[in-house]
Amino acid sequence: MNETTAPKTITHANLEWSETLLDGEDVTFEEAEKAIAELGEGWRMPTRLELESILDLSRVDPAVDTEKFPDTQSDFYWASTPCAWNDAAVWCVDFSLGYVGNYHRDYGACVRAVRSGQ
Repeated sequence: MNETTAPKTITHANLEWSETLLDGEDVTFEEAEKAIAELGEGWRMPTRLELESILDLSRVDPAVDTEKFPDTQSDFYWASTPCAWNDAAVWCVDFSLGYVGNYHRDYGACVRAVRSGQ
């Protein structure tokens, strides 16, 4: 994907969010980073706190406002925040039930990109 085929976006809390990338397939952290890089300048992987900010804990399966984020998978999403105790792991946010955990970079999770509001 490149800038001419930019994803649909959602603005929330002064951030512009991409739709779920790679057709919602689980990918490794490295594959997620590559997909985001292909979006072009300004796009990046969200931090753990940014991903948590779009959770809606009054919902489940997915735990998100499905009107704002209709393509959200009931799955883990990669965050850029590393785990301090394990270089091979990063934080992930689970949009099935709304919890947060650490995930090895070689596991599979969904990916969504973010950038400063345009």
